[in-house]
Formats: sequence, structure tokens, C-alpha cells
Amino acid sequence: MSDSLPVKKCSRCQRLLSRDAFARNKASRDGLQAYCRECWAAYYQERQIARGKNVRPRVQTPEGHKYCRACGQVKPHSEWHKNASASDGLATRCKPCRAEESRAHHLKRAYGITEAQRDEMVASQQGVCTICLKAPAVHVDHCHETGRVRGVLCFNCNAALGQLGDDPDTFNRAIAYLEGNAWKPTLVAPGVYQLPS
Repeated sequence: MSDSLPVKKCSRCQRLLSRDAFARNKASRDGLQAYCRECWAAYYQERQIARGKNVRPRVQTPEGHKYCRACGQVKPHSEWHKNASASDGLATRCKPCRAEESRAHHLKRAYGITEAQRDEMVASQQGVCTICLKAPAVHVDHCHETGRVRGVLCFNCNAALGQLGDDPDTFNRAIAYLEGNAWKPTLVAPGVYQLPS
């Protein structure tokens, strides 16, 4: 009966509010919390403070905006990724903060280095790729067998190392080819080739 009414009275602030102002509660007769969302948030914060827990202050934001706790800025909803499991449907950090955190996690997970260590390597290389000495150094290069980080290269040089399988013999043949000394294998027996030394 009571769930057919369009309004409900909050047990705490005693205001008559629309049903949308109350969170759901399956255990309740009308399927809604006894306190409105505002009162429930205030009550929850009071309980946390009483327990000695650290409570983040609530930041008031205009409609269509959200506060990012990572950078401390209020940004429009367009600056946030979607998150269906969140109560407001948005991620907990803005897009730039998530991207920055993602880069730092990738460096640590893939190469075992921090952004500061990567920046230190780039500075020691004067900011350019150590192979071509032209393009800016932006991609971390590592040995695929040992996992050891060798340096920071440009995209093309890093890709070239990977495409040639990090094999010094292949690189020597590529150098000879570029210098005009083609390495043509000699057929010794059926299916057996001898490479020039």
C-alpha cells in the first residue's frame, strides 16, 4: 500500500520527499531506506567518525560535474570514463588521472621501473633515441629473454629490434645487406645451405 504513494517521509529530517530521494532496501516493507539519501550519507559519516575512521569531506559540485580526488579538481562528466557498477555511473578518477596511473602501473608491471627511472634514462640519452639519434625517446626497450631494460628508443627503432628478433646475427646480415654485401647462402646438399662467414 505505502509503496504506491509518490512521496515518503524521511525518519531523520522529517521531510516529505519523492521516492527517488531514498535508496532501495529489500528488507523494508516499502522497499526503501528509512532515511533519505542525504540523511543516510550524513549518518554514515557520523558513524565512521565515531569509530575513529578517516572520513573524506563531501565536496559540493554543480549539476553535471564530479570531483576527482586524485587531482582535486571539479570536472564535467565528459572528462570521466563510464563505470556501470558505480552509483553515479562514472569512474572514481578523471580520464587524465586514470591515464597517468595506468602508464605508471604499466612501467612497473612490464619493466619493473618507475616513471622517474624512465625519465632519468631519457635525460641521460639527451632525450633522443640511442639508435637513430633523431627521434624522441618514448618507448622502453628490454631484452625479451632476461627482461633487462636496455634503454628508451623511438617507436621505429624499438619495433625494428623486435621484428628482427633481438638477434645480433640477423642485424649483422641486415647491415651487410644495406652496405651492398648481400649474404647469399650456398646450396651444399638438398635442403642444406651454407652461409658465408
